[in-house]
Amino acid sequence: MLVLLAGIFVVHIATVIMLFVSTIANVWMVGSYNTEKASSGLWLLCNRSCRQLPVATSDDASLKAAQAFMILSIIFSVIALVMFIVQLFTLEKGKRFYITGAVMLVCWMCILIGASIYTARFTRMPGFTNVHHGYCFILAWICFCFSFIISILYLVLRKK
Repeated sequence: MLVLLAGIFVVHIATVIMLFVSTIANVWMVGSYNTEKASSGLWLLCNRSCRQLPVATSDDASLKAAQAFMILSIIFSVIALVMFIVQLFTLEKGKRFYITGAVMLVCWMCILIGASIYTARFTRMPGFTNVHHGYCFILAWICFCFSFIISILYLVLRKK
């Protein structure tokens, strides 16, 4: 049981770190512009130097929503990690980690919404060729899977 708890804790910390990296770094989409490599993320468009992400007025609200949901996912993941540690030391034997699991499910939902908005609206980079997804986009979807698995494990896990 201790090994299972330690494993869940390590995967949860890895998920928090990957969420930070995927939200902060600007490598969600990668392509070529005038034979130079460029990347864009939630915040900036980087070629040789980084500048504000050029977004159409109609897509501005979508970008802000994706940014907000990815930040909320980080916040809820950290809250769930703190709640797990608190419940680990205060919960009676035989009880389940319901609060931690519920907070992690909210984190999972925030990742789903944020990454889905980005996928639906910003996977095309006008004027760029050879466009493909970057590592931050892939990390966000890996965190989506990990957070769902962790939340289910928290919901069924009993303190022994």
